[in-house]
This record gives sequence, structure tokens and C-alpha cells, in this order.
Amino acid sequence: MQFALVDNERTTPSPGLTGVCPACGGAVIPKCGTQRVHHWAHRADRVCDFWREPETLWHRNWKNNFPASCQEIILRAPSGEKHIADVRIGHGLTIEFQHSHLRPEERAARERFYGNMMWVVDGSRLKRDLPRFITGFRSFRKLLKLLYVTRYPEEIFPADWLDCRVPVFFDFGNAAGPSEQTMHARRLLWCLLPGRARGHAVVVPVSREDFVLWAHGTPHPIQPEGILTNVGRALADEQRRAQAVPAAIARRKRPGCQRKGYRRRTARF
Repeated sequence: MQFALVDNERTTPSPGLTGVCPACGGAVIPKCGTQRVHHWAHRADRVCDFWREPETLWHRNWKNNFPASCQEIILRAPSGEKHIADVRIGHGLTIEFQHSHLRPEERAARERFYGNMMWVVDGSRLKRDLPRFITGFRSFRKLLKLLYVTRYPEEIFPADWLDCRVPVFFDFGNAAGPSEQTMHARRLLWCLLPGRARGHAVVVPVSREDFVLWAHGTPHPIQPEGILTNVGRALADEQRRAQAVPAAIARRKRPGCQRKGYRRRTARF
């Protein structure tokens, strides 16, 4: 936890302070060592939100792209269930930054609870994630100038994120590797949209700067349904054009056409 209440003010951890957890009202103490990012912790390792996890520097740096007033926002359901969102922007968009492994059941529960949300996933957690993405990139096909489609998302992205109900942005920025392909993968975020268009997964590359601007600017920076509809139409048009070519060739090869072509060719000589 990055913020606790000290004298009723949201405050970052510092040695010597004593704070209060804004979610449960329990006492928290500052942890300001050298092994982990500075944070507040409940006494006796008490956890008031079982969705919370230890933050990495990657996690903290992402959150700090947004004002402190948007970070660690407590949300409550009508049932009384409450959780602390990593980032909740005033217009209603929630962003969760995920580094550690997340059980599919919990992932789905978070998506239901937060509703309008997006994931940002650390693609450097496992060594195989970036090489798999680079190898799978060969199956990407550019469509509509700004996005890619692939029939084989299971060969490119971690299995636990393939059936999300919301957009998932994979961040390979901290992954190691000097090659040109690696650098290209690391420069951008790669958004896997929920759903499929005519059997194709849709992937949208986005710069980090644009991601932050979009998130600040609108509650729906990525609209999967509209994108999938447009991609489906483009794929259907491609299929119709591909089917039209063999039909045209077949017409040219009909016996009558061949005889006319033969007479024209012999006439030239």
C-alpha cells in the first residue's frame, strides 16, 4: 500500500510515521527498506483486501503515471464487498496492473467487480513470455493500418489471459534482449482485445504515452465491440475478393475462351 492516513491526510510511507489503513481503519506501519519499494503494511501481516499483493517497482512506476488522487481508490459494491483499485479515474475507468500470477477465478471476479476496466500485465515476469511473443509475431497480419489479427493467440500470449472480458495490455518493457525484434516488442504495449472476429484474435499496439493520455481522456479508450465489428467486415471483404479470383480464372479457362484466345494469338504471327 502506497498511501495511508496520517492525521487524516493521505501520506506515503516514511520512517517514524504511524498510519491508518483507509480501507479497514487498522494501524499500518511504514516499510522503508532496500529490498522492496517503500510501502505501508498492516501489523502482524494482516490483509484487509485479499486481492492486494506486494508491489514491484514496475507496478509502482505504472501507478505513478496517474495523479495520487486516482491511486488506491476504495470501491464498494451494493453487497458491501469492497476492494482497492490500483487506479480509478474520475470518469469511471479502473486500471489494474498485474505482475504476479493471477488465478483465472480471481481475474474473472475482478472483471465483474470493477466493470469498466483494463489490465496492464507485466510481460517480463517469466523468461519465456517475450520469446514466445516474438516467435508468435510471425503469425500476425496487419489489418486496417493500426492493428493486427492472428488465428493463434494461444501460441503468443499466456493462457490465463486469453479469455478476458476486458482489454489486456502486455508490457514487455522490462524484458531483456538486444535484438531488433525485442526492441520493437519492448517499445509498445500490445493490447489483446476480448472476443474474436471471424475466428481471429485482434491485437492493437499502443505507445505508453498514448495509453496514459487515452486513459485520462475517456472512460472507454478502447472499444472492443466496434473494433471487432470493423475487423469482421474487413475479413469478410477479403474472403469475398479471394473467392472471386478463382471464379474469374475459371471463366477465362472455359473452352470457348480458349479457342478465341488461340485464334488471337495465331493471328499475331
